[in-house]
Amino acid sequence: MNVRTPEIVAGTGEHVVQFYDHESDLARAVGAYLAQALQAGDVSIVIATPAHRAAFQEELAVVGLAPAKLESDAIVWLDAAETMARFMPDDRIDPDAFREVVGGLVREASRNGRARRRSNRSAAGQIRAYGEMVALLWDAGDVLGAIELEKLWNELARELEFSLWCAYHGHSLAVHEHADELHDVCHLHTCVIEEATARFAAGADGPLAARRFASSVLTRRPYEDRVHLADARLLVSELATNAVIHAGTPFTVSIRYTGSSVRISVRDWNPTQPVLRNGGPASLSGRGLHLVAAMAEAWGVDDGPDGKTVWAELPLR
Repeated sequence: MNVRTPEIVAGTGEHVVQFYDHESDLARAVGAYLAQALQAGDVSIVIATPAHRAAFQEELAVVGLAPAKLESDAIVWLDAAETMARFMPDDRIDPDAFREVVGGLVREASRNGRARRRSNRSAAGQIRAYGEMVALLWDAGDVLGAIELEKLWNELARELEFSLWCAYHGHSLAVHEHADELHDVCHLHTCVIEEATARFAAGADGPLAARRFASSVLTRRPYEDRVHLADARLLVSELATNAVIHAGTPFTVSIRYTGSSVRISVRDWNPTQPVLRNGGPASLSGRGLHLVAAMAEAWGVDDGPDGKTVWAELPLR
């Protein structure tokens, strides 16, 4: 299984959290976020581990951004542990020190942005931050410290203008004794992004395997009690069966949680559009999409360059 995160534009005042299972998916998502900032003339602050900083820089290089530009004042690169130590004497968060240290970084970035606007009138000069200090605290077992730090970021955002992207490894979602705290983390953000994806062969066993995948994803998430699992499994089964019978290609199943709904998507490599058939009571097929339409809050088809994606959304209860 891997995770795909769609491109997200976090505007000023937005506080986005991403849950990821693979390092490469984090790198691609944050790399796109930083590339957007560079191309818009914004100033970015990256507070991350050495490995992640290197991965983000590799992603930026892939899209053609020169190393010289990466080292300019357009991006401020900082070590997460070292930065956190500056406002955590005795391993406890000092709110005043946080405001001085991190607030000072945002203010300095804002001054750099104003300077860039003077030299380049097309530059937007907004501030975009990426931080994973909260994830370091969570992974170290200091869950309450992570929540306190998220709140301090939000307090700072009410004073200064910037967007913020946070990220937690997906194993955070599987710790059920911290389910309440994880809900608190999600509510402290304006956008929650998590998407699990798996690929299946175009065979008779594909729909069953896809249904098992959906169950394994949804039942190990803290929001499992808010999802109609029977409906989710049936949606996956119907969409996967359509892909096997009508597309005849391998297919992928994606389950995306956005904080207010669960979107189930099935992508195949056949451009032929699905059709709502009017099968009679004795028909052995033709009712799949009618079931999808009846169960889902919304559904649709997205065309692609080499196939299509059929998706359906289930609201959380």
